[in-house]
Amino acid sequence: MTAAFVAAGLGIIPGIAQAADPVPVAAGVAEAVAEASTSEGFHSPADRTIRTTLPTATEGKAEGSTKTAAPRTARTAAADQTAPAGEAAPAAANAEAAPAEQAALDAAANPALAVDVSGTSYTAHGIQLTALITSADFALDIVVDWGDGKSDTLTAQGSFELRRSHTYDKSGEYQVQVKVTDAANGVQATNGGAFLTPGADFTPHTPTRLLDTRNGTGAAAGKVAGQGSTRVKVAGNASVPAGATAVALNVTVTETVDSGHVTVWPGVGYDRPNTSNLNYTAGRSVPNMVIVPVGEDGYVELFNGGWQPVDLIADVTGYFTRASANGYTSMTPARFVDTREGLGTAPGKLASRSAFTTRIGGLQGVPQNVTAVALNVTVTEPEGPGHLTAFSGVGPVPTASNLNFVPGQTVANAVIVPVAADGTIKVFNGAWSPTHVVVDVVGYYSPDSKAAFLPFTPFRTLDTREQAYGWPGGRFKAREFITQGFTPEPAEGVEAYVLNATVTETGGTGFLSVAPSPHPLPEYGEPAAPAGPRPGSSTLNWTAGETVPNMVQASDGEHGVITFWNQGHDDADLVLDVFGVYQAK
Repeated sequence: MTAAFVAAGLGIIPGIAQAADPVPVAAGVAEAVAEASTSEGFHSPADRTIRTTLPTATEGKAEGSTKTAAPRTARTAAADQTAPAGEAAPAAANAEAAPAEQAALDAAANPALAVDVSGTSYTAHGIQLTALITSADFALDIVVDWGDGKSDTLTAQGSFELRRSHTYDKSGEYQVQVKVTDAANGVQATNGGAFLTPGADFTPHTPTRLLDTRNGTGAAAGKVAGQGSTRVKVAGNASVPAGATAVALNVTVTETVDSGHVTVWPGVGYDRPNTSNLNYTAGRSVPNMVIVPVGEDGYVELFNGGWQPVDLIADVTGYFTRASANGYTSMTPARFVDTREGLGTAPGKLASRSAFTTRIGGLQGVPQNVTAVALNVTVTEPEGPGHLTAFSGVGPVPTASNLNFVPGQTVANAVIVPVAADGTIKVFNGAWSPTHVVVDVVGYYSPDSKAAFLPFTPFRTLDTREQAYGWPGGRFKAREFITQGFTPEPAEGVEAYVLNATVTETGGTGFLSVAPSPHPLPEYGEPAAPAGPRPGSSTLNWTAGETVPNMVQASDGEHGVITFWNQGHDDADLVLDVFGVYQAK
């Protein structure tokens, strides 16, 4: 059976899938999500409290006058000292009180009124606030201003420990303030600080080449040695802002003379993970989409895990910052283009050195105002070698590529591509021969989408070659599926997981499909859940003897479970590495 015959979901004879043993909960994922969503937060101690005397009903009024005196403010006793490093500045401007005013404040009832405020994170957009209020035994009115136009109000009596949580709609920095009012004694205490959400929003970027070791772009010209690495500047380069926390790169390995793998990681400040982003064999150019945190110095590092030198290429297609931009919404993979059928464009192969335009925004549940889409693009039946480039529906063809192919090869790659204002993208065939193209949409980025990206140190959750990671052992059976739950319960607000799926030790031709399961994982000792509908989309394609990777942005649905289908007629092995999550909470 040829690769073209099974490409992207067509040509496989339907069969009855029998569920492989479900993989139990991967506790490491839940721990990684919790760790990734924890940031330094802020702490503003009690001595930074701003005390304000409130006007009485008659204070400041002359006979026949309606003018009310302005409130008098002063710091608490120790607040005139500089805030220690790492602590928040006062929540409001400090007006230095005159000595007489300060004496009046100190002599007033409830002179100890103060508030100590801390804010920490617990999700991509969430804050956990703790306010320790010191007060004499008087009734207090408390207002928590979250800095996004929303507030909480409550009452207390005397000293009080306040704990409140809040979820922001978008990533960004917010000024949080706690205001405590003792109306009986005419005094108010205010404190707070700046809270920066851990989650990062996405900004699409015109595909731009940052690294090409063949010609010295972004690094010294020359192949990367076996077991060696090269570094490329990302933050502050090619219009990527200095504050970028993560970047979407299309990484390509080429001029290979042996087998190996490539690992991309932040570099400075991080240890290289024991995972891979793409695998290669001799004589093949292999691309893969990578979403990777940016190192402390603004660079990312690419490691050649093979024993022979290779050339490496990296094209940026977008970046993440901890500022309000575009969140992510996951979809069950939906087919938008198939040139074999004339779906989404004219029927027939895409001619050499030409492009088609197709509309994404406003179709099949994708809103009109999307700024970028997450795709899986497949080339099949190419008549010659070449590359494919996906880009916005307006503008020239970028000098970047999304996937490379050779004659007769069926190859897929994840792509994140900007969308034009009219909802369109273009796909360009850079080969000198025609080819068929298939495009599946797996998600989109928009200002209305809520989920922010939380990267964490990559780690492996499944390898069917080993009896580990909760896997009982055994191959990824032909025409069967593996279901995997990633957290003890569906993780709160998780929109999608960012995975790298690798199929290896393939016995024949086939393709992998990934979709959320319509069923929860069975309890221990219970029979396996029935199969959901067999997906019609593909995530990656392979032929006999190949090792093929692809990035996957997969929703775990309402049950917190993802299904991985071996759509071929031969057994294979499946390896899954987790790189981060999109979380809406």
